[in-house]
Amino acid sequence: MVGEREDHDLVEALAGRDLSALSDLYDRYGRIAYTLAYRILGEPEGAEDVVQDAFLSAWRGAGTFKRERGNARSWLLSIVHHRAVDILRRKTAFRPAPLEAAGETAADTDTAEEAARNVEGGTVRAVLATLPEAQRRTIELAYFGGYTQSELAGLMGVPLGTVKGRMRIGLQKMRRVLELAR
Repeated sequence: MVGEREDHDLVEALAGRDLSALSDLYDRYGRIAYTLAYRILGEPEGAEDVVQDAFLSAWRGAGTFKRERGNARSWLLSIVHHRAVDILRRKTAFRPAPLEAAGETAADTDTAEEAARNVEGGTVRAVLATLPEAQRRTIELAYFGGYTQSELAGLMGVPLGTVKGRMRIGLQKMRRVLELAR
């Protein structure tokens, strides 16, 4: 494919410290990288920081890019995804808020409904964490990263059937555990 060849050439130029290659890659993939980061984090400033950090990592690590493992687009977007998920994990660690902050926020939603959603989300995350690494990672990338099954196959370097199997088995395990928890 012509686009992949051009991307490969850009990554090779990036490894040679060609700033115009970095600029071209950013022009080509900056918007989709931002969209992915924003989709994971839900905030524009954090998404911008992730994209900047990811392209800086691509600049530094261009020499490690292996064309046989996937295309440049997938490589860049996996860097963005990993950075965004790392930030999200750090942010979701429990941090108690000062009591004064409770009075400053408006109660736009029903507190009981919000609490139920938070408990359900926490339960789903806990069940997801119990899955084997390959199944957990496949489900996370599909549902939180927005990757299609075909993209996941290329990104993870496995056949499409393997991705489908990991998702099916992982989701079945989660469903069983969640049904027992009700």
